Amino acid sequence: MHAMKTRTEQSYNQREKRIKLLDEKDLEQGLSVDEAKELIGLQRAHLGFLQEQFRLAKHKLFASKNEAYPGQGELFNEAEDIAQQSEAELADEAQFTEYTAKRKKRNRNVVDDTVEREVVIHDIDEADKTCDCCQGQMHVMGKDVTEKLEYVPATIKVIENHRLKYACRTCEKNGSKTPIKQAPPAPSILPKSYATPSLIAQIIVSKFQYGLPLYRLETMLGHIGIHISRQTMSDWLIKISALFKPITYEPWHDILLKQDYVRCDETTMIVVGDDNVKSYMWVYNCGADSPAGNINGDDTPNIVLYDYQPSRAGKCAADFLRGYEGYLGVDGYAGYHLTLAQLVACLAHMRRKFVEAKKMQGKNAKVGKADWALNQIQKLYRIEKQIKDKTVEERYRIRQEQSLPLLVQFKTWLDKSSLTVLPQSLLGKAINYALNQWAKFIRYIEDGRIDIDNNRSESAIKPFVIGRKAWLISQTSKGANASAILYSIIETAKACGIKPYDYLMYVMQKMMEGNVNPEEILPWKVNLG
Repeated sequence: MHAMKTRTEQSYNQREKRIKLLDEKDLEQGLSVDEAKELIGLQRAHLGFLQEQFRLAKHKLFASKNEAYPGQGELFNEAEDIAQQSEAELADEAQFTEYTAKRKKRNRNVVDDTVEREVVIHDIDEADKTCDCCQGQMHVMGKDVTEKLEYVPATIKVIENHRLKYACRTCEKNGSKTPIKQAPPAPSILPKSYATPSLIAQIIVSKFQYGLPLYRLETMLGHIGIHISRQTMSDWLIKISALFKPITYEPWHDILLKQDYVRCDETTMIVVGDDNVKSYMWVYNCGADSPAGNINGDDTPNIVLYDYQPSRAGKCAADFLRGYEGYLGVDGYAGYHLTLAQLVACLAHMRRKFVEAKKMQGKNAKVGKADWALNQIQKLYRIEKQIKDKTVEERYRIRQEQSLPLLVQFKTWLDKSSLTVLPQSLLGKAINYALNQWAKFIRYIEDGRIDIDNNRSESAIKPFVIGRKAWLISQTSKGANASAILYSIIETAKACGIKPYDYLMYVMQKMMEGNVNPEEILPWKVNLG
């Protein structure tokens, strides 16, 4: 809880005190005309504020979290909405319509070509292959093919490594001491343990990709005859993360700091060994929005790095990004100002404030300021959709030609509206938030590589948030740091279009072969077929 009251709380308390003062004066000696008008205005503002807060509380409890906006065309029926729609968009819509129509058929490709197939022939008896009419021999005219999926449960086996020992009988009879010859031990990813790369990879993927807690994995392995305690698996994860760190996490960190544009976000976690009530997992990422590849002309690698810290202090981001002076996509958290980066604010966070204000207007409210702001934001997003597959240079040019005039118009509207809207209302908060973030937000038009929002970071932090719901807490800071490293490997592999299990197996096999060159195992460069 903050020691000092927020501006909203101060305004609310001041208005409440003034209303109380005027009410008491009205009862004792009456009010002048100006004072009565003031009291009515204050009471209306106070009532509106309370109704807004009630609707907001009810919405948070019962309503969906969808931030979708219906579109300006449904509000003002503007002709340019249709005129601005490019032929490419119309073609996309046509393709989408055709695709959805085809989806109604049952001919669905649900099986990859890599899945093993077993063909079973269902034939009639030899006696039935004679024609009932002419007694002639019937021939095969065709066949009906149906496919069924057979699930084979996971299996596990024990590999016994027998190392034969050799000694000299002649020397033994003569009493001579000769060394025993024996084959060297088989390479092991974790010496003195019965863990193999395949088992460790499966544990990592189960926990960090699919959010399966170790106690559930312990039960599942027990069902197939393998009894490995969660403590043992936890110890393996900590040890393997320490081996991964110098060849994956640290080199990727160095590469990330050399990029021109990085995104950042953070979320809470509970670590039992920490003194703080809340610890934080920070995420830093760069690269494209999908594994399909980066924007044309941009060779930024896809990297997702997690960093565990016992607090949310801005120093955490400043330390991780030490020396970084490029663009940094962030939310409105003030702690990022401690970094040397050029902060880029997120339009999605700005839109969220206006969506919240619109929803609190009530169902019968007329089109108002929140609708105008959301319409303007939607126009900006529409431009981003059109230039998604353009080169960096084209994105920059189109933003200067089309987005910049909309931004100038939006800023003028914000300045005017801030003078007429109550600052403590939800709409007032949205306007003030937009104005406070404006200088950082408009930086996205300076470079075609920069995103209009920070949704990529929110998507990157989501796997951790989903996993956190399953395992709830981390026992020690050592385990939390291990989780940060392993989450980084999983999510970076996914961002590069590689199956995390295959990549983990590839890296561990390289580790068992000897010295690993970090440059050779970069996930955006390796080809695993």
